[in-house]
Amino acid sequence: MRRGASAYERELKDLFQGDPDRIRSYGRSLPPPGRGEFERIVERPFLVIRAAGSLGFDLVALRREFAFPLEVKASQEPVIRFTAGSGRAEGQLLAHRAAVDRVGLMVLYAYRRVGLRSEECWRLFSATRTTTGGMMGVLGRRLPPIETTREGNAILRWENGMPLSRFFQTFRFLTEPVEAPA
Repeated sequence: MRRGASAYERELKDLFQGDPDRIRSYGRSLPPPGRGEFERIVERPFLVIRAAGSLGFDLVALRREFAFPLEVKASQEPVIRFTAGSGRAEGQLLAHRAAVDRVGLMVLYAYRRVGLRSEECWRLFSATRTTTGGMMGVLGRRLPPIETTREGNAILRWENGMPLSRFFQTFRFLTEPVEAPA
């Protein structure tokens, strides 16, 4: 059965919102030591708004001091070329960059590798070229950027993205106080 793009948007939305069933299901793709860490998103989730069509982004994830516009891409292939087909994705990327640069946000691209069974299927990339200050800048520097080919065209290589579980772990590390040992 083939899933539409909106199904992947809903899946990612549920993960960012800390839906316990979705988190548990996704956690099965993680090594056992990483599952508990990943499941902490249930305790401190994001508020996520599906924005498809209205804002030009698919999702917007919000949490106290952070706002992340998200663009969701899905493919069975290990690489997504923004110039494939009509080249609409390349224009969209440029528009996203222009929109977030003006207001100091960071846009994230979430790449869902379709058909994977044995490993984590979501990877995140930063589409923002300018570095911001504060914790947003720290997080932005840890995220892999959308790559460009020698010809200057945007490309997503799934293997080079940050796994969703590591993104949540990095985000938690940057935003929550460190618990001192008893």
